[in-house]
Amino acid sequence: VQLQASGGGLVQAGGSLRLSCAASGRTFHNYDVAWFRQAPGKEREFVAAIRRNGNSIYYLDSVKGRFTISRDNAKVTVYLQMNSLKSEDTALYYCAAGGTLITSTIRNAPSYAYWGQGTLVTVSS
Repeated sequence: VQLQASGGGLVQAGGSLRLSCAASGRTFHNYDVAWFRQAPGKEREFVAAIRRNGNSIYYLDSVKGRFTISRDNAKVTVYLQMNSLKSEDTALYYCAAGGTLITSTIRNAPSYAYWGQGTLVTVSS
């Protein structure tokens, strides 16, 4: 599976962005998909994940109520709608795909075998 992330940009605090993660390959619907982010000088951080069938979703506590992850398997794309953005959301955002993961590992970056390139989100205060 090859992943292509897009949709990043510069936005003012309180604004919104929608990130997209487009996948190649017909087996995309077999993968759990997640978004991670990495801010300058910080470790990569889990943001959100969605199961292959879309029935279960997981979020980082600090983005709950502001970010929404969704997927369209027909379009082989996963989205991250980000609202009420804050300066602390500034980071390089990555999408990642893995096989069906056990719940205890779904927030762990090493669980994901496939990664897209990052898309930069900058929130100005």
